[in-house]
Amino acid sequence: MLAQRVGIRALRQAATKQPNAFFQNLPRLALASSLQTRPASTQKLTETDAQSLLASQRHQRPVAPHLTAYDYSQTWFGASIWTRITGQVLSGSLYAFSLAYLAAPLTGWHLESGTIASAAASLPPLVHTLFKTVVAWPFFFHFANGTRHLIWDLTYGFKKATIDQTSYVVLGTSVVATLAAVFLL
Repeated sequence: MLAQRVGIRALRQAATKQPNAFFQNLPRLALASSLQTRPASTQKLTETDAQSLLASQRHQRPVAPHLTAYDYSQTWFGASIWTRITGQVLSGSLYAFSLAYLAAPLTGWHLESGTIASAAASLPPLVHTLFKTVVAWPFFFHFANGTRHLIWDLTYGFKKATIDQTSYVVLGTSVVATLAAVFLL
């Protein structure tokens, strides 16, 4: 109730004030808006003329550089692009397996845990080790570099030397964790 009274009182005071700044400038604003109008002119184009106009405009746009135009020693190509690639591989693999697991009863596939474990156990040791490495490295690299990005979100480690060092730490951590998972699990 008190807030309403304060609001109404403020409105009454504002209304009783003689010349308001907005109303003083109203004629000037109306005049200025009529002076600054820009009439737009359009023309009707045929489909072929529209396509040729669009093609000519595209020739004037800058062309985005290809990846070969960049210096490969930069840290963004190492850690940044591989984080994106590993994230997409992990996500795509999860979606593909999830859809296959859901479709398995309808298609007659056997994707139960026991079937997958027996299939993995029947692989030759070298193939089994390579398969584990291919599955483990993207996970550990993405995890380690994600941790580095979380540290960056706290605004630490933005010096060039620190970025280079943490790139090697991420790579080393992912390799050591992958080897540990492959050979110890």
